[in-house]
Amino acid sequence: MYRALKTAATGMYAQQLNVDAIANNIANVNTTAFKETRVEFQDLMYQTIRATGIPDQQGGTPPAELQVGDGTIPSATTKDFGQGDLTPTQNPLDFGIQGDGFFMIRKPDGTEAYTRDGSFKVSADGNIVTSDGYIVEPGLTIPQDVTALQVSSDGTVQATVSGQTNPVTLGQLQLAKFINPAGLSAIGNNLYVETPASGTPILGNPSSTGFGGIQQGYLESSNVSIVDEMVKMIEAERAYELNSKTIQTANNMIQLADNLKTS
Repeated sequence: MYRALKTAATGMYAQQLNVDAIANNIANVNTTAFKETRVEFQDLMYQTIRATGIPDQQGGTPPAELQVGDGTIPSATTKDFGQGDLTPTQNPLDFGIQGDGFFMIRKPDGTEAYTRDGSFKVSADGNIVTSDGYIVEPGLTIPQDVTALQVSSDGTVQATVSGQTNPVTLGQLQLAKFINPAGLSAIGNNLYVETPASGTPILGNPSSTGFGGIQQGYLESSNVSIVDEMVKMIEAERAYELNSKTIQTANNMIQLADNLKTS
């Protein structure tokens, strides 16, 4: 019965963490290019009360073990990098990725970060930057006298300069992808950094083999489904409630056993 208290407590903690992840998903339902987080669980160690293959007192051999588990533990939180819907914005500096890949971002400390959020801006120096002012790699400078900016699906950036008829090619955006994107570490601000689990980035041009294309004037929406998250929340609430009732039941049984001892 004391085991039941501890086992149910692990279940309550696990569902609490599950609800925390669901709440974060729902809170970011309108966050550009946000990816749903899922909590994974594993069962804890087991105590073997009776092993298989050992004859009992009557000479028979039990066909199955007699085991009691010790509960559950959260093992990982993984991101679902499924494609979100592309929403038109009519902003020439909004770039949505249709398919695999991440934009490469240079942080102020010189390290690289990666994002699917293509809501970019132009800095005072003419650089294409994120909303936080981080430079989008490879660094491209927009001339001051630009009247129109065109970005093709393969990442080629062209600008129409005042007084000129033909557009000028400014450069080409590149994308990065990972063999295990679920291994990326989210650091906030819609940014991810590589980890040993994600592997090193593989660079390539948009729309090339294995890489998604860039859609100018579009932003990728969150891939969170409110209906699915509400169902998950109800399931987590019921599981938390059942674990709580398990604790109450085990406590009542302990009280009954104590009363037998004192009576």
